Amino acid sequence: MPLLLLAYAFLSNVALAVVPHEPVVIWYGAHWGVWSTALVATAGTVGAAWVDHRLFVPLLARVAATPAWADGAIGRLQDLFDRAPFAILAVSGVTPLPSFPFKAMAFAKRYPLARYLFAVAAGRLPRYLLLAWLGVVLRIPTWMFAALFVPFVLPSLARMLPWKTRRAN
Repeated sequence: MPLLLLAYAFLSNVALAVVPHEPVVIWYGAHWGVWSTALVATAGTVGAAWVDHRLFVPLLARVAATPAWADGAIGRLQDLFDRAPFAILAVSGVTPLPSFPFKAMAFAKRYPLARYLFAVAAGRLPRYLLLAWLGVVLRIPTWMFAALFVPFVLPSLARMLPWKTRRAN
């Protein structure tokens, strides 16, 4: 059971993930306990963050070296990130705000791996503790999770499939 959660947390948090992690953490919280669920989900997320850092730092560091990178909204986000990178990464991980722009900033600025992983863990652990606790308190039946989860996952999986629709001429 913990390996399945670890694998799912990894897959749902890697940069190009298309599946939600919240329902799974809530379900595991109800069945496996708050702390164990949160710690294993955080470990999977940190593993995904490590892979993302290794893959995207070289790519985004090159992009950030271009003059257009510092213009407009990207420049303003970069200025914000430069003021408090650790705090911004951690807060974006604990809140429902999108964290990918700040992760991109971390990669572009070659933010040190150890600090990046610690910021991801500092942001996600409290979030996962809350989600797992909700699972314990709400005790949502498994069938309801499936009914709610499938509509979110199927469209994402359908976009990934290699089939192409043909148009009738």
